[in-house]
Amino acid sequence: MKTPNKPFSKDILHIENIETVCNDIIKKLKTDVAKKLQRRGAVIGISGGIDSSVCLALSAKAFGPNKVTAIMLPEQDSSDDSRILAEKLAAKFDVTDTLVEDITQALNGFGCYQRRDEAIARVITDFNPTVDKAKIEIKQEASSNLPPAFSVTVIKPNGEVISKLLPVREYLQIVASTNFKQRSRMSMLYYHAERLHYAVIGTPNKHEVEQGFFVKHGDGAADVMPIGHLYKTQVYQIAKHLGVPQEIIDRTPTTDTYTAEQTQEDFFYQMPFKQMDLMWYGWENNYSSEEVSKVMNKTKEEIESIYKNFERKKKTTEYLRMRPIF
Repeated sequence: MKTPNKPFSKDILHIENIETVCNDIIKKLKTDVAKKLQRRGAVIGISGGIDSSVCLALSAKAFGPNKVTAIMLPEQDSSDDSRILAEKLAAKFDVTDTLVEDITQALNGFGCYQRRDEAIARVITDFNPTVDKAKIEIKQEASSNLPPAFSVTVIKPNGEVISKLLPVREYLQIVASTNFKQRSRMSMLYYHAERLHYAVIGTPNKHEVEQGFFVKHGDGAADVMPIGHLYKTQVYQIAKHLGVPQEIIDRTPTTDTYTAEQTQEDFFYQMPFKQMDLMWYGWENNYSSEEVSKVMNKTKEEIESIYKNFERKKKTTEYLRMRPIF
């Protein structure tokens, strides 16, 4: 086992030479698209989220804003803020080729909403999708020794909140049906990429890739992923350096997938990303739980449980990262 070569600290992920790092990413992105992929520009889906915003900024600098097509892909459950912020982002980086492709009808054709709502109603029998809001979430702490268990939460118009643990059958159906959203979006991105002879720019960061927080053949499908090696805190550092609008930087990361508001922490990560980044770095770089616990103000046992949580997530999501088996 490799021994860490520097003490663990809360600023261990700080990018000192950020201008150089950004220039290296831009140079590699330009070379990968032009030389390896032999494409002449970039198509990117933008949502007003931090990851897609940074990828658009990098793409505009790599190819020039006139060779970037930015596509907003809303559906009936999307937040109105997403489109407003996406438009502001494109204007900030002089990307004028922006399109809006509403995928609601495509999702209706797949039965996305109907299949999802049927599964929710089997668990919460008085669920009314026309007026109620719903989401799925993990209520356990990451330091729990138990595998994550998902609950479905329904919010009534009067504010009443009903939450129940999801049986496996219903959980799988809800996830499978909502995954139509990411797969439909990627189909649309590839339509425009092929039409323009451009490359599709993937927006997942390091945690989404390595913990499996993406949809196979959905947001996990792309031609190049320029920030796939960056921790979330590093994505924010680059966002500030490149001048991403402050409203996007200040926005709480959400899934923007369910009718009820849902943060990425609630849905998957089980802890704030600033904590998660440091502890993941500690885990993958073989820092002892004792050393990390002192810096993170947690017990050694809590860090050990979180390390096990990371290991479990990476192992159980390996299927998502696998290439087809020949």
